[in-house]
Parts: sequence; structure tokens; C-alpha cells
Amino acid sequence: MDWVLLAEQCLNGFQLGVLLFLIAAGLTLTFGIMDFVNLAHGSLYMLGAFVCATVATWTDSYLLGVLLGLPVLLALGMLIEVVALRTLYQRDHLDQVLATFGLILFFNELVQVIWPLDGMNIAMPEILSGTMILPLGIEYSTFRMMIIVVGLVVAGGLWYAVGATRIGMQVRAGASNRRMASALGINISLLFTVVFGVGAMLAGLSGMLVTPILGATSGMGEQVIILTFVVVVVGGIGSIRGAFLAAVLIGLIDTMGRSFLDVLLLTVFSANAAEAAGPALSSMLIYVFMIVVLFFRPQGLFPPRGA
Repeated sequence: MDWVLLAEQCLNGFQLGVLLFLIAAGLTLTFGIMDFVNLAHGSLYMLGAFVCATVATWTDSYLLGVLLGLPVLLALGMLIEVVALRTLYQRDHLDQVLATFGLILFFNELVQVIWPLDGMNIAMPEILSGTMILPLGIEYSTFRMMIIVVGLVVAGGLWYAVGATRIGMQVRAGASNRRMASALGINISLLFTVVFGVGAMLAGLSGMLVTPILGATSGMGEQVIILTFVVVVVGGIGSIRGAFLAAVLIGLIDTMGRSFLDVLLLTVFSANAAEAAGPALSSMLIYVFMIVVLFFRPQGLFPPRGA
């Protein structure tokens, strides 16, 4: 086996896991902590990609696209929460699913009205367009390594903010008992609006990071939302640490499966059968992994304290 190729694919899997975590982190806040099922979370990922692509096209700067896109997604998330979702917190999950599914349709149509039907593409920043040499002679994309570093920084900051700060304590208190938290002087409505906005910003950041690689297209959010829910459930609903570990494991399973499963199948099947079955089986491995984890740990890998 080519060990350099194996190491590169492991890095690709880790990078995919970091992207999944950035989306799942926002969903962990809204679904795990606020107990709100937001199917439209993938649409925020899509909007982040389009906002970044638009600003980058206007300014000829990808960095400005990200820096200006983050506050736009924060404000957009807070606006959506105030206008459309705030009244749904006390409703059951079916109402939340129906309402946020309606938002998916709305945002997909809105994107097609505002932006080109075939989407937008932007050039990769020149400073990040090359490769870097890692230990053992591994050559890896500088841009993809930047994604890994950004994801690790966000993961550490989010874990600290939720678990070790006053506002994190207020969020957890509001999630546990909103009435008691309100009686103690916490503005739950404002707090949840900010939390939803931060979740939208994290989803948008993930979309911004993949824009130079995949471009921005209508409906791209639906391609990741199911996998994101898998990450949240496997990691433990409401657990930032669990979401990170689950995202990395799922990213590695998906990437390694797509890269090497068809080679393993060649020992049993013909070349055509192996090439056809490999991608399908690699996608199935993610859900097999979820079933195994939930069989032995129904609350996920790292359920929140008290769960």
C-alpha cells in the first residue's frame, strides 16, 4: 500500500470531518441545547457560500468575502429566528420540521431569483492555492490545511464558550429550565436569538470555506443536512465534544471508503461491479456506524452532563 496516499486520504477525511463539525456545531446549539429541529440549517450553509462568493467577486478578495460574510450570516440567522421561528419553541417537533422545511423551499427559490441559476464559482486565494510539505514527505493542499486549522480553532473556542463561560452557563440553564432561568433574570428570548445567530454563522462559515472548492449552488444545503444530523446524534445531542469526534470519524469513514473500498472489492468482484458498488457501500458505512454506536451507546458517544 502507498502509505503517502493513505496519509493524504486520512487528512482529506479529517478535513471533511472538520467541515461537518462546523455545520453540526450550529445544529448542536439549536437542536441539542435549544431543542429545536431546524431542517433549514443546510440553507444557511448555502447562503454563506453565496454571500462569500458575491463579496469575493465584488472585492476580488476571498478573505473579505469571509470576514464580511460572517456578520451577515449572524444577522440573517437572528432575523430568521425573530421573524419565523421564535413562536415555534413551545410547539412539538413536527411543527418545527414543517416550518423549517418551508424555509428550505423559500431559500432555494430566493437564491435562484437573486443569483445565477448555475451558481457561482470563485478562484482559490493565490496565497493558499499551492501545496505544503508535511512530515514524512506528505504533500498536502495549503487551502485544505487552512480549513483544518480554522475548524480546530472554532472547535476549541466553541467548547470553551459553552462549557466554561458565563454566557455558556446561561445557555445551558435556559435549555434545562427556561422558566426558572427567566425568573433568575436571564433574557431567554435574546439569548436564544443570539445562539441561533451564532449557529447560522457557523453553518455559513462552513459554506464559505468550501466555496473555492465546490462553488455555490442552489440546493447544496440539502446534500449535507442529513449527514449533519447523523453527526449530532452519534456525538450525543447537545455535546460539542461529541459532535467534533463524530464528525471526524464520519469524515474518515466516508473518505476512506470512497478511496479504498472499491480496491478491496476487486478481490471478490469484477472491476465494473467493484466500481459500481464501492461508492454506494461507502455511503452505507456511515449509517452502519451510526447504528453500531447507538446500539451500544443510545445517548451518543459523549452525551451532555446529566443526560
